[in-house]
Amino acid sequence: MDNEKLALLGGPKTIASPFRRYNPIGKEELDAAQSVIESGVLSKFIGAWNEDFYGGPKVKEFERQCEHYFGVKHAVTVNSWTSGLIAAVGAIGIEPGDEVIVSPWTMCASATAILCWNAIPVFADIEPDTFCLDPASVEANITPYTKAIMAVDIFGHSANMDALLDIADRHGLKVISDTAQAPGAFYKGKYAGTLAHVGGYSLNYHKHIHTGEGGILVTDDDEIAERLRLIRNHAEAVVAGKGVADLSNMVGYNFRLGEIECAIGIEQLKKLQGYVASRQKAAEKLSAGLQGLKGLRTPVVEPDCTHAYYVYPMVLDVDTVPRARIIEALAAEGVTGLAAGYANLHLLPMYQKKIAYGSKGFPWTSDICHRNVSYEKGICPVAEHLHESSYIGFAMCMHELTDEDVALIVKSFRKVWQNLESLV
Repeated sequence: MDNEKLALLGGPKTIASPFRRYNPIGKEELDAAQSVIESGVLSKFIGAWNEDFYGGPKVKEFERQCEHYFGVKHAVTVNSWTSGLIAAVGAIGIEPGDEVIVSPWTMCASATAILCWNAIPVFADIEPDTFCLDPASVEANITPYTKAIMAVDIFGHSANMDALLDIADRHGLKVISDTAQAPGAFYKGKYAGTLAHVGGYSLNYHKHIHTGEGGILVTDDDEIAERLRLIRNHAEAVVAGKGVADLSNMVGYNFRLGEIECAIGIEQLKKLQGYVASRQKAAEKLSAGLQGLKGLRTPVVEPDCTHAYYVYPMVLDVDTVPRARIIEALAAEGVTGLAAGYANLHLLPMYQKKIAYGSKGFPWTSDICHRNVSYEKGICPVAEHLHESSYIGFAMCMHELTDEDVALIVKSFRKVWQNLESLV
């Protein structure tokens, strides 16, 4: 392959056919969904205090199986992980104007869930190796108004929970784990997402397991669990009949997951270990095959952690060729699912202009906001540099990769690296 011309410049394409799309839905899921449809009970939730407040048989079965699988006291299903984050922020007792520290490197819902309760997102920087919250930056951003930390287990690797929980304990804070992308990953012998006061996982279509849309909240705290269930199902209509005394944040929603989705989830959960192992195997082969490519750093896995590889994250340090040009060359070779950069939520228009509810700058301009929180460029230098210049992600959950597929990806990378000078 020495000096073989790049496909971008008219040479032969390395990957001739698209890889097989990842589809974890099999006969078991089809049979489970059909059984629910034939029962005629597609949902059994009632938004009032009665025997069906907690949902139907498949909802309850899926929740009990999740409790057993993840080793937690409570699992609460919701209709999306965005709904799960909103419920989690409300359930831990956030007050209007409270500050919640969150990563800028995450899907926008992580921070928007904070705003939904009229609280203030405060962005801390990330670690350059795991891309998760940097505990030192978290500590530096704590003020008298900080009430919680949202730790995002980005791409499939857990945040440094020991350090974050230590900070939370010292400052009297709650911790939420946004483990949307890391179901099945471990942190020091425990499932990522289960070490926080409340955590959970996404079930939407491009995750390791999926029910179309959906999410699972997990907690060992009895009070938080019940508040999650109330927020999920029209809390304000239920509290009187249930005898709830603490009415704070008892503003309810319809965050209920249906019986079909839970029936599918039951079958998917049985396969989660295999799905994660498949991505770990592919990632290990990718890392081995990409070793020695100058200026390319493959994923870092911290000691006593495992990586679920929702994304295979890489860092580029090639001065002579722009990142966009390298990705263009790899895409021409047939490597799909590559992304340059990820996110800098603090630079979104909503935070730059501080416009959320209405047009007057609420909540930032209101009396509930205690100080002028900065979202200026430069507050998260590691996240900003990675996004703008050096990060490349490969979407592992887009495809079901065989050993031959991985070999072709490696071949494509090596071909591009051998011809970097032609891209200048």
